[in-house]
Amino acid sequence: MEIISLKNLSFRYNKASNFALKNVTMSVKQGDFVLVIGESGSGKTTLLRTMKKELTPNGELSGEILFNSEDIRDLSLRDSASKIGFIMQNPELQIVTDKVYSELAFGLENLGVEREAIRAKVSEFASYFGLTDKFSKRTDTLSGGEKQLLNLASVMAMNPELIILDEPTSMLDPISAVEFLNCLRRVNEDLGTTVIIAEHHLSEVFQLCDKVAYIENGELKAFDAPREICQELKHKKIEYTLPDSVRVYNKLGGEGKVPLSIKEARIFLQKNNNYTVDNSHKEYKSNPALKVKDLWFRFERKSDDVLKGLNLEVNEGEIFALVGANGSGKTTLVNLISGVLKPYRGNVGTKSKLAVLPQNPRDLFVKDRLEDDFRLINNSYNELCEKFNITPLLGQHPYDLSGGEIQRAAIVKILLDSPDLILLDEPTKGLDSFAKKELGEFLYSLGVTVVLVTHDLGFAAMYSDRCGLLFDGIITSVNFTKPFFLCNSFYTTPVVKMTKGIADGAVTVEDIIVES
Repeated sequence: MEIISLKNLSFRYNKASNFALKNVTMSVKQGDFVLVIGESGSGKTTLLRTMKKELTPNGELSGEILFNSEDIRDLSLRDSASKIGFIMQNPELQIVTDKVYSELAFGLENLGVEREAIRAKVSEFASYFGLTDKFSKRTDTLSGGEKQLLNLASVMAMNPELIILDEPTSMLDPISAVEFLNCLRRVNEDLGTTVIIAEHHLSEVFQLCDKVAYIENGELKAFDAPREICQELKHKKIEYTLPDSVRVYNKLGGEGKVPLSIKEARIFLQKNNNYTVDNSHKEYKSNPALKVKDLWFRFERKSDDVLKGLNLEVNEGEIFALVGANGSGKTTLVNLISGVLKPYRGNVGTKSKLAVLPQNPRDLFVKDRLEDDFRLINNSYNELCEKFNITPLLGQHPYDLSGGEIQRAAIVKILLDSPDLILLDEPTKGLDSFAKKELGEFLYSLGVTVVLVTHDLGFAAMYSDRCGLLFDGIITSVNFTKPFFLCNSFYTTPVVKMTKGIADGAVTVEDIIVES
């Protein structure tokens, strides 16, 4: 039975000349797990928000959206709140209370559920999602992964029939992202909850879903099972965004069953020998542009230290990637290097002209139009806008842009000041694979020093010169990029996992060379 059905759905934002959605027709069955893919700005977020009455953007909407055969606009606010859950990209934007237990109870209280029933639900879902040891904690002390898990538990406590997620793992570290997606799989399989999720990180999600919807310029171009979608998108531009297992399969001219998981990819590689591996890696001479020495920092006098004697040298002209778990102190280190925070011991040394991309890129914008913000820095912004594909957005308010669009706009703004040292805090958040590729290649072409804080291990593997892991207040390991990822088991790429012991030395799909 269909739980949600879209018929000739079109949508155009106020004052926009083009439609964000164009005649989308799609039906989702009860209990399905549906993945929505497409480039940044293709209409994914708009599509998801139209399925949640309270979050539908302002603009011109036509066509039908039926939920259990009823027009979604006719749903009562109570039914919409309880039956259709929504998880946003930024975990912090959805949490409204100060304690974990009160957050779990918040939705039920607003639905008027009796106190005893709330207690039963809260205790059950806290146990189900592994939140019992955090039950009495303040929500602002949780890591990003824990906050997103709390959001999921709080929504599920209301027993929704459908849950919609807009890039829920984009701000999570790799281990937290996998844990979150595993919980989502359990919700779908154990409770029968229908899931519709938009994601750019596909390696983990593709193997979980029943159907994949591919959106291009607001149109639904394909809607099919994952393996069939892989075949339909073969040799098309969007193929570059598919999971690494699929890209390796296509690159080696695979036939038969398309591998969606690491396990399936390993079986495929063991049966094929028409490839070699590029084992080379770059090395650079030391010429430090940034020196961080014996850095100690805590937020309050009696609180625990976040950084504990951290040392770091970044060489002139290199891209240095810093990875680590949510809450490990990566953003704190960026703020200490930039001077936003001050250490109580140690020092930061650099003579470079510095620019910072914060974790929330909207913090950079102060004007009502993107173009006016750029003019505050430099009038010669057209070339960069063309490079990052934001020229059509120049007249828009920064807060009206999608996650990927505001991220690209923020990168343009910091580059307009021609910095020598750039600090990037999660720069690929909300970007599709094409935008990431353009960003990586552009950073390389600049030749400036870059410190890159990221959860996107694929991006770090492709474009950084060296990597470091931040753990327990210090950087525990620093190495050139390829040796760094080859030595790791979890903080590594899908290609390392699928080739280990079979074709050692490969870190990215590009490292696998087809023999002629």
